[in-house]
Amino acid sequence: MDDAQYARYCRDLLGDFATTFATRTEHLPEDDSLRELARSFSKLASEAGDLYVDGPALVSRLFVTYPDFAPTFPREILWFLGGECLHYMPDDEIATWQQLDELRHDAAAQGKVLDIHQARSSLRSVQ
Repeated sequence: MDDAQYARYCRDLLGDFATTFATRTEHLPEDDSLRELARSFSKLASEAGDLYVDGPALVSRLFVTYPDFAPTFPREILWFLGGECLHYMPDDEIATWQQLDELRHDAAAQGKVLDIHQARSSLRSVQ
């Protein structure tokens, strides 16, 4: 999986999260802040916003204001966005994502495609 494929993969994960989040909040009043946050994630997932600028702020808002929804957010996106989003990951999880990133880059350098799901599963079984 090269960088462009990985970015697309993370965008797709964000899109799946945004769709589920919007569905889970559609019963709330239009002006409800949780529903507004879900709409913001949907907008970001539709590539209307700058993922690297708007993404971390939305993630922080989700994790700080609505911690009950935090477990539903894809961990891959926390790693992908980096920066302050890494504060929401434990050190051992960060170490796993670092290893996955290295495996992905090594595979790309060899012209191979890394199956990220298989690689993550293999790393979990080793730990």
